[in-house]
Amino acid sequence: MRNTGVCRFSQILSTLLLALMTTATLSALDARAGDASSRANTFQLDNGMQVIVIPDRRAPVVTHMVWYRVGAADEPKGASGIAHFLEHLMFKSTEKIAIGEFSKIVARMGGQDNAFTSQDATAYFQRIAKDRLGDVMAMEADRMVNLRLTEKEVLTERDVILEERRSRTDNNPGAILTEQMDAALYYSHPYGTPIIGWTHEISQLDQNDAIEFYKLFYAPNNAILVVAGDVSVEEVKELAEQTYGKVPANSSMNIKRERPAEPPHLVPRRLQLNDPRAGRASFHRFYHAPSYVKSKPGEAESLDLLMKILASGSTSRLYKRLVVEKKLASSAGGWFYGDGYDSGKISVYAVANSGVKLETIEAEIDALIAEIAEGGVTEAELKRAKNSLNAEFIYGLDSQSTMARRYGWAAVVGQSVSDVDTWPEEINKVSAEQVKDAAQRHLDLRRSVTGYLIPEAVPPSGQRADNVTSPTKG
Repeated sequence: MRNTGVCRFSQILSTLLLALMTTATLSALDARAGDASSRANTFQLDNGMQVIVIPDRRAPVVTHMVWYRVGAADEPKGASGIAHFLEHLMFKSTEKIAIGEFSKIVARMGGQDNAFTSQDATAYFQRIAKDRLGDVMAMEADRMVNLRLTEKEVLTERDVILEERRSRTDNNPGAILTEQMDAALYYSHPYGTPIIGWTHEISQLDQNDAIEFYKLFYAPNNAILVVAGDVSVEEVKELAEQTYGKVPANSSMNIKRERPAEPPHLVPRRLQLNDPRAGRASFHRFYHAPSYVKSKPGEAESLDLLMKILASGSTSRLYKRLVVEKKLASSAGGWFYGDGYDSGKISVYAVANSGVKLETIEAEIDALIAEIAEGGVTEAELKRAKNSLNAEFIYGLDSQSTMARRYGWAAVVGQSVSDVDTWPEEINKVSAEQVKDAAQRHLDLRRSVTGYLIPEAVPPSGQRADNVTSPTKG
């Protein structure tokens, strides 16, 4: 009885704290809303480079990012991995910077730098003292057009990429299954190709591939500069014109992203990976979904709220049903990724407890989805989900790097500063009926790939693993 009382007291206290946090969050949101127009400012250089400035005077540091409108989904067919490969090669040399010196120079300035490649973008960034902003701008402008690549450097880095793939994907059963599920999810669109590339295609990449890709996509009129920190728009504009402004535009560049269209999905797909290296058996499912860029008004916001209610965190229906109530899984969750240029993706997963069949978990998940599709969500669930997403948005305003990434990503996929600033308002407009409709439309098995990860060796031909039965059986 004593333990039960403590538990109830904790629940009451948690509820009060959540209410206080929610009130504070919404108050902060209201306060920021009136100043949304001045949070980020945009202009364009004469050579076509888009610039976004996000003043933040709390510390004399800046986050400097250069985004290119090119990612793995823009690669030539048969050359998978070239976008990520070039990202690595951009740290080699130019006429002004010796081999491998770029990051060392930034470090000697007291800063940090890195880069990343996604399906839709490649970005390079530094966090540096304000008085060094002009220096890193000059360095990025230099390697935008003056990259030097020797055959030896390219081949050496290619080995590095192959080892990265071996360590991060080939030696990770979960990563292998995810890669295979992505390949099955997309019939035609290049999102089905891994960002790092397929091993047999990476192995064939050479110096000419890298240089051609570089010349095709790296130019100021295909780039976005984002500077967040202790700067004014005027300061950034002056420095940008002195550095990036001197780089000529590539007049032959076609910055339209013409990718294969994904046909309608008419049948569900299923995969099973048996691998002794896996921990416990786990269930995974992906759904093809619209992104914020390509969805109808309110549609992507409804999916964000739907997945918050269904599968995000310990208060979600999925976690409470599978982990807390029925104790079928040790963990369970899911998410909606709506930031893609062409489409988005929904994911749900669960890690089975010992002795629990994945078919049992799958049936429970399907039942939960059916409950929302048929009965919708409660107003209390919807309010809690909105408060949670609003809180995440507000907390992001306190991070310089988060702000730079938030506005940079929106710009690289074709959204505006206003789209970022008004996102909380659009979230708050969503009704329970819209969430129900989103579940009916997009949590459709015909739009999905289901994957089972089994921690056992592949059974002999014609046999099945003991804990896996036909999905059609009860």
